[in-house]
Amino acid sequence: MSFGQGGPQSQWDPWKPQSQQPWGGNVDDESPDWAALADAAETRNRRKRLLLIVGGALATVGVGTAVAMAVMSANGDDSASGRPTNLPASGSLPSGTGDITPSFAPTSAPPPLDPKDFISSKAKDTAPLSAELLFPGTQLTMGSTVYKKGPTADTTNCASAAQATLPKVLTANDCTRLMRVTYTKDNVAVTVGVAVFDTEAQATKAKGQADTKSIIKSLSGKGVKPFCDGAVCRTTTNSYGRYAYFTIAGFTNGKDVTTKDTKVFTTGDDLAEFAFRQIGRRGEAQASAAAQG
Repeated sequence: MSFGQGGPQSQWDPWKPQSQQPWGGNVDDESPDWAALADAAETRNRRKRLLLIVGGALATVGVGTAVAMAVMSANGDDSASGRPTNLPASGSLPSGTGDITPSFAPTSAPPPLDPKDFISSKAKDTAPLSAELLFPGTQLTMGSTVYKKGPTADTTNCASAAQATLPKVLTANDCTRLMRVTYTKDNVAVTVGVAVFDTEAQATKAKGQADTKSIIKSLSGKGVKPFCDGAVCRTTTNSYGRYAYFTIAGFTNGKDVTTKDTKVFTTGDDLAEFAFRQIGRRGEAQASAAAQG
């Protein structure tokens, strides 16, 4: 038994224009809107493509952020963390090709040689020595004053060139040589005597033992008249290194020297200063030669 209109039932297919739904009472005979369906399909496809693009971009950003964080973590802390790395040991790293500043172990320059060491003992004071070497030339200029050089003398018998109490002092301290030279200025003459000992201690002791009567003999000749043979003269005594040096200054006309005769005092002081300088220069020359050698 059947109800309604007869005829065969048709199967509905939305993609077939002639098919109908098997249910619903009032079904329009109009065909579907194919343009709307196509637009809907295109919209779905566009959404799928957009989701794929956005998802890929987000994945790329995530990877870049992870790499950046890894680099920052590696560069932000150079202390040991206990985690192994892929870096080779420092000894196996290749050397660079850039300029390398050489490093040198700290050094210290040797101390300069002391000139006095070379004139304080016979062992080191080995340079040639004579009155002409110690007092060269024919005149001496001290400041604005020019002194004319007179005779020189050199002896190994020290006592023979001294008088009063000085011979005993020189002999007691083993003086080995006594050199003398005379300089003049107007009517004033001064003889400088340099006594040589083996050690500085001997020269210092001789200086200490000398008194006001320990004087050297004045040296005349070569145009210099005898002086200080019986007249009062001014004398000095000093030492430097292994040398003791003495002066005797007075008038060539036999006049006694008094405290008012400043010319005599100045002449004696100038020649004593020159003797000191010459002894010092001897030490400087030997120290310089030793340093260069």
